[in-house]
Amino acid sequence: MDGTVTDEALSPELSLAGGKPASPAGQWSWALYEWARNPYFILVNIYIFAPYFTNVVVGDPVRGQQLWGYTSSVGGLVLAVLGPIFGAIADAGGRRKPWLLLCTFAGAPAMACLWFARPGLGDAVMPILVDLVIIGVFFDLSVIFHNAMLPALASRRHVGRLSGLSLALGNAAGVLLFLFVLVAWEWAEHPLFGLERAASEPERAIGPLTGLWFLLWALPLFLFTPDHAGSGLRPIAAARQGLATLLHTILQLRRYRNVGQFIIARMIYNDGFGIILVFTGIYAAGVFGWDLKMLTLFGITLSVVAGIESYLAGLLDDWLGSRRALIAAIVTGVFANLVTVSISAHGILFMTVDDAKIFLGLSLPECVFYLNSFVAAFSVVTGLASSRTMMARLAPPEMVGEFFGLFALSGSATAFMGPLAVATLTGYFHSQRAGLAAVMPFLFIGGILLFPVRERQAEA
Repeated sequence: MDGTVTDEALSPELSLAGGKPASPAGQWSWALYEWARNPYFILVNIYIFAPYFTNVVVGDPVRGQQLWGYTSSVGGLVLAVLGPIFGAIADAGGRRKPWLLLCTFAGAPAMACLWFARPGLGDAVMPILVDLVIIGVFFDLSVIFHNAMLPALASRRHVGRLSGLSLALGNAAGVLLFLFVLVAWEWAEHPLFGLERAASEPERAIGPLTGLWFLLWALPLFLFTPDHAGSGLRPIAAARQGLATLLHTILQLRRYRNVGQFIIARMIYNDGFGIILVFTGIYAAGVFGWDLKMLTLFGITLSVVAGIESYLAGLLDDWLGSRRALIAAIVTGVFANLVTVSISAHGILFMTVDDAKIFLGLSLPECVFYLNSFVAAFSVVTGLASSRTMMARLAPPEMVGEFFGLFALSGSATAFMGPLAVATLTGYFHSQRAGLAAVMPFLFIGGILLFPVRERQAEA
């Protein structure tokens, strides 16, 4: 059985790491790192660059969705190896900021290289795919170290609120950059910086734009957020100790059965949330033929809604608890995906309907897809916020970085399976709808595994 510390035995005013929470400036600076990082994921992986890549760079939405899925799978495999290792090394060394500095200043230039994704590359896209893998690895490693700082920053009663706040800020930053793209590049008679629409330069400039934003807004974390104390170990000694500790933790995970059950459940359901996140924009562009302007408006609307939902998700987590909030997110996600895959350019719920434009130039299927995306967004942001908070609630304070490394492993060890399932089903059935249906088994199985997990902090 797990050794546990009950909630009643710990003061709600202390952090989950057992110490005094960080100052408001330190907490907000930590949350602002999501403001810095998330626009890349929103603009590149979901709404603008990914649909541009599949439809224009590759030139075939189905083939493009396959390539994007396979590329995400490779990145997931790399992270599955590196995530828990680097998390354990950071635990042994104590400090997380140096690792975040590496991820930030290596990832941002790689983002800028997406400028070279020219239209019509077709099958000559390997350099772009490699660059996407590099960005993905540094991006996801930054998630590990950023998450590992959370338990020491907020009080027990407010940790869910801080987690939700950071996601809300990430979505808000996405909205601001979306508006910039619309005003400066899409609506302007002469796009800012002399970008040429005929060469798809506004879409290609998304990479450099998000990279520069990442560098600029990551700075407050390094200036104001307190880091864990260093252990005094040299890098090689920290690596040896961290890897030895990680191996011991994996071998002894049966002693943390409750935590292990959560990690396994998250390993499965997170793939479903990942599919919803990454492939929504690709699906809309392929099924409805939405252009940059429409995808940008869609992204702005959905980011605003998701930002509000992120903050509400944090409140929901503090009110219901992380486990119950997660179950609600999974059930909502299954429902939303059922509706999504039932929609085509000419149908809803697998039935043909009139595709006449009924609202702001959108057909009835497009309107239903739009509104259903709000529901899907709620499931995803609640799943992301409450998963992180759940891990913070369960992990022993002395092993938080190590367990967040395993948390990253649970999000990456099988992360290749979601995109791989989408790519395989898309290619086999030659249907984007069939590919997106892969969401449901991941959420359903992950929800069943999550159900018996108890929300208690384990002792080291």
